[in-house]
Amino acid sequence: MSAVIEVRDLVKTYGSSRVVDGMSFSIEEGEVFAFLGPNGAGKTTTIEILEGHRKRSSGEVSVLGFDPASGGRAMRDRFGIVLQSSGIDRELSVREVLDLYRSAYTRRRDVDELIELVGLDDKADDRVSTLSGGQQRRVDLALGLVGDPDLIFLDEPTTGFDPGARRRSWDLIDNLTSLGRTIVLTTHYLDEAEHLADRVAVLNEGRIVAVGTPDDLRNAASTDTKITFRLPVVDSPAGDFLEPLAGRVIGRSREIEVVTPSPTADLAHLTSWAVARGVELEGLTVSRGGLEDAYLDLLAQDNGEAES
Repeated sequence: MSAVIEVRDLVKTYGSSRVVDGMSFSIEEGEVFAFLGPNGAGKTTTIEILEGHRKRSSGEVSVLGFDPASGGRAMRDRFGIVLQSSGIDRELSVREVLDLYRSAYTRRRDVDELIELVGLDDKADDRVSTLSGGQQRRVDLALGLVGDPDLIFLDEPTTGFDPGARRRSWDLIDNLTSLGRTIVLTTHYLDEAEHLADRVAVLNEGRIVAVGTPDDLRNAASTDTKITFRLPVVDSPAGDFLEPLAGRVIGRSREIEVVTPSPTADLAHLTSWAVARGVELEGLTVSRGGLEDAYLDLLAQDNGEAES
């Protein structure tokens, strides 16, 4: 695979404020690359520089082989953008909006195919103003695909979607990557990034704190393992059973969660105790922290807030 986007030492300043502070990264063809970070981390500024909508202060940037500062129409003809909100004429029908935007591209996807792809078959001739928020978001998604792009920028693509619509959108994005399309994603839904992204960049204060697969980020963070089970009814006090554990015990009624840095030792203690008494630890599960846990931990480490 070749790099669709290459960025080296990217800097953007506003007066004395350095909102992008020396970022370097690359995005490969066919990859879903997600940017995560709190408000003000530099996500939007970085994306706008990649799209050619904002000038950088310094650094090197290549998008589809173009410098986005001067790529012009030849570059923009090859990528699609799904913004958080669009300025489309809401009195046009879905079909009319897609026909209008389609005319701006040299490569054009079939309108009926697009309408079916985003699940608006029964709304094709309805005015955009009559659609629900989630349905209007699907129109935005279709507009991002109307030029049959090689590269797609998705800015919070499923905001306002119900769970079913979100899942259908995820399937659509999966299908696009199977066709070799490259996707740059910003989202506040950590489960969305975990499901869709091949790699994730965590941003904080204009810098990349960590970049890698969701598994890489979990390994880089100091997230503990969670052991959960239902406490059996026995004669001995629960405290005698739980006290030797290395992890932090959280209990509510008989439901127990152990957050531990030593899962092997704690699990061995729990199961040995249960076997010796002939009881079951019902609902026993062992799980690593998810991407959300890793994300919060990485930000805490970068802000100097991690526990020593």
